[in-house]
Amino acid sequence: MKQFFTLKACLAIAAFTMGLTMAAHDNSGRPDVDQPMLYAPLVYDNYTPAAHPAQASRTEALYALDAGDDWLQEAISESERTRQLRQRTMIEHPQLVAYNANRLPEPPPEGIIPSDPKQGMLTVVPAQVAVEDITPPDAPVGPLHNWLHVFNASLQFTQAYISGNWYQGGENNLALLGSVNWNCNLNQDLHPNWLFNNSLSYKLGIATTHGDSIRKYLINEDNFLFTSQLGYKAVKNWYYSAMLQFTTQFLNNYKVNTRTMTAAFLSPAELNLGLGMTYNYKKADDRVFTLAIAPISYNLKYCRNITDIDPTRFGIDAGKHTKNAFGSNFEAKLMWRFNPNVMITSRLYMFTNYQYVQGDWENTLDLSIGKYLTTQLFTHLRFDRSRTRDDDWNYWQFKEILSLGVVYRFATVN
Repeated sequence: MKQFFTLKACLAIAAFTMGLTMAAHDNSGRPDVDQPMLYAPLVYDNYTPAAHPAQASRTEALYALDAGDDWLQEAISESERTRQLRQRTMIEHPQLVAYNANRLPEPPPEGIIPSDPKQGMLTVVPAQVAVEDITPPDAPVGPLHNWLHVFNASLQFTQAYISGNWYQGGENNLALLGSVNWNCNLNQDLHPNWLFNNSLSYKLGIATTHGDSIRKYLINEDNFLFTSQLGYKAVKNWYYSAMLQFTTQFLNNYKVNTRTMTAAFLSPAELNLGLGMTYNYKKADDRVFTLAIAPISYNLKYCRNITDIDPTRFGIDAGKHTKNAFGSNFEAKLMWRFNPNVMITSRLYMFTNYQYVQGDWENTLDLSIGKYLTTQLFTHLRFDRSRTRDDDWNYWQFKEILSLGVVYRFATVN
């Protein structure tokens, strides 16, 4: 940008930067304020009263050094004489005070002023300021892990006491729900083209019951689930993938007040294999979404004990241990941590052989209370058309558990 400097601007710059008056000296070498000689206009900025002798001595003592302070005292004295001379000149010759510091124009921007004799003007060229790199050094990098582990273990419980004369009736009960969840995933920072996620979980719920004259407790939750996904990157967040899912239970379960067994180890058990595509999205560590679509899928249902358990309860033909089906499956998983104390996890799974549809939708709301206490709300909605139709629920099944307990978490990062 070109700027023309008027005489007033030049004087303002000189006055603002120098701000000093030079007076003529007589033969004795002392300043003569009666006939001052100014090399720049005086600029008034403030007024300082003369210091009291006692105050002056305290000031000198304040700047006194233990040794070798002659140079300092001389510099202080010279600065004070200059200030007094400048102030006395403005007081005794106010007509020489051309400017007030508060009313001076803004100085021009800092820059280089090359001369141009041909056009008789000065131009201001912005100076090229070299910006110093103040980027902090990289933090030391710890050991990187090929596998990232996340482990959660929790023990939830509910308790109720009801007096015998309670107007609505009811029974005392105590319920415990233990869960273990372990995730082992390939570190995509080290292997960006591969996706290998493995998850293992087990839930066991036990509740006391007074309505069962045969047993003192019942199993209200017994579920083992293992899932695995292996994929190779196709484009962006999509992967060519193979999927595996296996689920079963471990303990025997019975109908209330009967010896009729409803479930046992590997009764039922279900295996699902699929080939397709997987979409994997991760935002920091608080939001993870995975979508797996397998148009080619194999489903195997197995009931080990068909003597004590009716296999038709699990969609297996009577008298048979297994049932095979080919079709397609779909699975979506979401983990969303809204803040350090609130997290929701959701899983939706569906399989069809184009004759029947089977699906599970599980949701867990985790509310942390401190580091080791947590409240959980778990819901599980299931639809299975391969089973016998129920008069009340049709092909739907539903389970809900609200609990309070302790939790332990462990994770490996990087």
